[in-house]
Amino acid sequence: MPGTPSSSWAVYKARLASIFRNNDLKVVVAFWLFGLINNVLYVIILSAAQDLVGSLPKGVVLLADVLPSFLTKLVAPYFIHRVPYNIRILVFIALSVVGMCMVALTPASQSAAIKLVGVVLASFSSGGGELSFLGLTHYYGHVSLAGWGSGTGAAGLVGAGLYVVMTEWWGFTVRTSLLFSACLPAVMFISFFVVLPHGPLDRGKQEGYDAVPEIDFEEEEVQGMPQSTASSALLAPGPSVASTALSMHSSPETSLRNNLKRARSLFFPYMLPLLLVYVAEYTINQGVSPTLLFPLEESPFHEYRGFYPFYGFLYQLGVFISRSSTPWFRIHYLYLPSLLQVGNLILLTLHAVFYFIPSVYIVFVIIFWEGLLGGAVYVNCFAEIMENVPVEDREFSLGATSVSDSGGICIAGFIGIVMETRLCNYQVAHGRDWCQRIHAQHR
Repeated sequence: MPGTPSSSWAVYKARLASIFRNNDLKVVVAFWLFGLINNVLYVIILSAAQDLVGSLPKGVVLLADVLPSFLTKLVAPYFIHRVPYNIRILVFIALSVVGMCMVALTPASQSAAIKLVGVVLASFSSGGGELSFLGLTHYYGHVSLAGWGSGTGAAGLVGAGLYVVMTEWWGFTVRTSLLFSACLPAVMFISFFVVLPHGPLDRGKQEGYDAVPEIDFEEEEVQGMPQSTASSALLAPGPSVASTALSMHSSPETSLRNNLKRARSLFFPYMLPLLLVYVAEYTINQGVSPTLLFPLEESPFHEYRGFYPFYGFLYQLGVFISRSSTPWFRIHYLYLPSLLQVGNLILLTLHAVFYFIPSVYIVFVIIFWEGLLGGAVYVNCFAEIMENVPVEDREFSLGATSVSDSGGICIAGFIGIVMETRLCNYQVAHGRDWCQRIHAQHR
């Protein structure tokens, strides 16, 4: 009967079977590895922040790790389509390896600025990789997006866990751990050139994304076309044929203008909810979570330093689960989870000020819920683009929308630096000095 557990399980099995048929398993594995490796270095760098910059604020590393990625996503979608994917992959690998080697091999006695240059190079690679791999999902469909989303979610758990395992369990030095991390981009090379089937990409190479449906031709643009092309374009039924003909003979300036039109149309339905959820969740993570402390006897921890890493683990676990959920669960109204995330920010900020949540375990649930919401908005945003944006605009739209997450993290980075300090000072002034004890025990 419909709705019974057996019928629901049958539906899930059918969906799983559809994902892994034919070459789809290779596609899922390749994009899962793309998402994992592209994001894992970002997480490892943040995990090593204190070791990299010493007494400087960790927010400096966060901004060095995010701002270049944000600028790449802001600018690159308007020209990167002219660079073949195989060339892009090699460039991203080279940037990541050189950047991580600079971070690892710079002696502690030298300026932290050299290490930050390495962080910046890795960030350029991560930003370019994200917009490129999201654009690449256009050729491989929903299974590739499911693999990418799950891989990026796993990167948070793997990156943070790997750094702890290398430095604490295996006894690696920070330098050795970062040099090992510099080898990870080789997995990206294998994923693209060995694992990923290239048939869908090869078939789509002739299709650019310079066509804007229902474009209004300027007189000088039509006059610049060959007569036969202009005639066939204007006489053919439907706007897509005409706009495609224009794109074949358009100048770089015309192509840029068309892409800017696309970007404007993406802002409210896709970019804004993604930006909003990232501002809220990273403000929680960077500015509020360090002050969500309870008496040790009321918590499972032996020292106050234990709260923040565990909050990070719960957040990353929620992100991983929700980014892996699109084959079974979809969200079409993106503003709902984004506004719920803003509600989480308000609730946890009020608790940091007034201390009214009775148990740390309730905060654990809220942080896990925060991760679920953030991951859900990310992966469902790009799933909605794949379903609702016209084919000729899709590759550009997937890459251009990715600017919102980095933009949100940058905004939250600046907000978080101010919020953490002010919340801690307020707590100390009202008799809760736990946030200051973290630094005392860290030293």
